Amino acid sequence: MPISPAARREAARLKAAFEAAGALPVEADTLLPADTLLDLYGEDIRGRAYVTQDPLLGEMMLRPDFTVPVVQMHMAHGAEPARYCYSGEVFRRQDRDEGRAREYLQTGYEVFARENPAESDAEVFAMFSQLLVPLKLRAVIGDIGLLLAAVNGLTTSETRKAALRRHVWRPKRFRALLDRFSGAAPVAPARVKLLEKLATGSAEALMQEAGPFIGQRSPAEVEARAQALLEDAGTRHIPTREADLLDDLLRVEGAAPEALKRLEDIGTELSSIRPAIALMEARLEALSEHGINVDRLGFEASHGRTTMEYYDGFVFSFMADQEGLPPVANGGRYDALTRVLGQGREIPAVGGIIRPGLLAQLKEARV
Repeated sequence: MPISPAARREAARLKAAFEAAGALPVEADTLLPADTLLDLYGEDIRGRAYVTQDPLLGEMMLRPDFTVPVVQMHMAHGAEPARYCYSGEVFRRQDRDEGRAREYLQTGYEVFARENPAESDAEVFAMFSQLLVPLKLRAVIGDIGLLLAAVNGLTTSETRKAALRRHVWRPKRFRALLDRFSGAAPVAPARVKLLEKLATGSAEALMQEAGPFIGQRSPAEVEARAQALLEDAGTRHIPTREADLLDDLLRVEGAAPEALKRLEDIGTELSSIRPAIALMEARLEALSEHGINVDRLGFEASHGRTTMEYYDGFVFSFMADQEGLPPVANGGRYDALTRVLGQGREIPAVGGIIRPGLLAQLKEARV
């Protein structure tokens, strides 16, 4: 379905507003190296992106979003602090029954600044709120940083913490791991059988028993994995109280000030989240100073866990009431992404995107 003239007009209006706020307009290649995106997201992205093979450049992807190339550009030669804006097509594969566009416009605003992250978070959210206020959308904020901090504070091995962090954005897998690591779920019979064999034999004997070696993993990698399984089996369960507190955190939901109070109560026992709570409090103060009524601002501790894979702190969405529509706008903080793409350098960063086509559609429906 072609992009409508109304969507392009909205994109131009939004980009002009971002430029007026001091953002430098930038472009990004339509074809991006697939290996960079696969390293960031894993193979999951292959099912959502259009992949092609270039005879010289290798595997490439049609641009699924702008954030990754903008971060790469800034980390290569950007000044500090910096604000960027962009507008253009992105490409996403969709299930047949979703009815969503496979090619659509994104217009975005990104801030790279080392000083006062709470203020930068508030700046981006307030700008989006002001641009979208005529539509009376429902705004929701969250903070992935709270969950990551809670995981880092668990009484368990670094290997188990790393596994939980890796699956923060896959709630079902995260839940299965937490239940197993805390002893709330029994170990699968097949895993028990494998561990028994490894305890009484060796990985090499198991490989010989399995027959011809098939697959991309080397025998050394299989042996290392077997050793990791044995070490994990000997790790004590996460204390039940800590797992319960993590569940309590994930269930926090409501008006932002009330949510902050509940988080502070949890923080009395789960001390690792206290710095993230302090940052949330500073963020709410900064939002108030930008004219946002935080008493009416919704907070959900689990917000962004299924759709915002590289965000590691503050997250937000602006949503319409119509069922089945994606967020009109969303964004958040992605400090870790700058570290991954910065080749040894990093800088705090926050930003977001607006979908001009959806914005135009909602405006036309109101006429």
